[in-house]
Amino acid sequence: MEVIAEPMEDNIVNRRLGSRSDGFFSWREFGWGALASGFGETLLHPVDTLKTRIQSGGQTGLSLQKQSDIGHALKYIVGIDGVRGLYRGVVPGLTGSMVTGATYFGFIESSKDWLEGEHPNLAGPWAHFLAGATGDTLGSIVYVPCEVLKQRMQIQGSSKTWHRTYTSSIKKATPAVYYSGAFHAGRVILRQEGLTGLYAGYFSTLVRDVPFAGLQIMLYEAMRASMVYGQEQWGSSKALQPVGSEKHQFSSLEELIMGGTAGGLSAFLTTPMDVLKTRLQVQGSSARYRGWRDALQTIWREEGTKGFFKGALPRVLWFVPASAISFMAVEWLRKEFNPLPVIQVDSQPVLSSSSPIDITNSRSRDIQVQENYGDPIFHLSRGPN
Repeated sequence: MEVIAEPMEDNIVNRRLGSRSDGFFSWREFGWGALASGFGETLLHPVDTLKTRIQSGGQTGLSLQKQSDIGHALKYIVGIDGVRGLYRGVVPGLTGSMVTGATYFGFIESSKDWLEGEHPNLAGPWAHFLAGATGDTLGSIVYVPCEVLKQRMQIQGSSKTWHRTYTSSIKKATPAVYYSGAFHAGRVILRQEGLTGLYAGYFSTLVRDVPFAGLQIMLYEAMRASMVYGQEQWGSSKALQPVGSEKHQFSSLEELIMGGTAGGLSAFLTTPMDVLKTRLQVQGSSARYRGWRDALQTIWREEGTKGFFKGALPRVLWFVPASAISFMAVEWLRKEFNPLPVIQVDSQPVLSSSSPIDITNSRSRDIQVQENYGDPIFHLSRGPN
């Protein structure tokens, strides 16, 4: 039996996207986002450590911000701290990334399903931007304290190096206590600086992450839509591909390239706010800046435009693979573990697969095809048996 699509009204194939789970939230997406983001953070934490030290503005006493060559800066860190120094702060970094990844991807997918299913007139690039920004903002409640802990531990380096280099010349710039771990760092910061210490740079973090999160998902979805459009216009396959749907099965390489491109471009554009955030979060109780506005004016006066783009290269180098891995991993987890939709053909359930429905120029009576989480989505004609 062959199944073909008869033209519907205005020659448009209509589809109602329902949530992948009961209710508004697609709970699986929160799990996939946490796993994918945690994997990317762990794998690329050394690059983040390099970025943090370069952006710290000399507050580590190491003057790495003067290193114009990334390779030399990396050798310098490994030389004084060893390879373990590159992984300082990985536990709070992993925790913050998993929480933010969960809210980011979970909220994006849930709101996208809801908008396209219930309010299709609101769906589009700005809806993606708003969903990504909102998801990241929700995660910031946990992410910012984890970021503070992570960066304080990153700039200290190894215990041996810290105790050797902690002299009176840098006491004003470096916390007077060496953090033995994430919990110890949290207790010390709460005792010495209060809750505001754990949320240092919160506003600048939001100013950085809201546009970054929104831009990243907007660019990513735009690239996906462009590829689907190209397939529909110039692809050789005549398979049934609903406009705007995710019927096209992107390869892992395609997901890798789209995710990396979106993340890298968004990271570069938001580097100035990342510099502000880092300076405010690593300064400790001996505040060099009175707030984000004072930091902005001081960096502009003392360092100029270049000061706002310090660490841009390692930031981009971190986000290109991190975003690529995260998006690819999320999509792979969806394909592997999300339940396949059940299609009803003449009241007979058929599990759909990644292979599209074959279409021929046959003529016969109309039948309906229906997924278990939506309304009737296609009116098809069944060809001769």
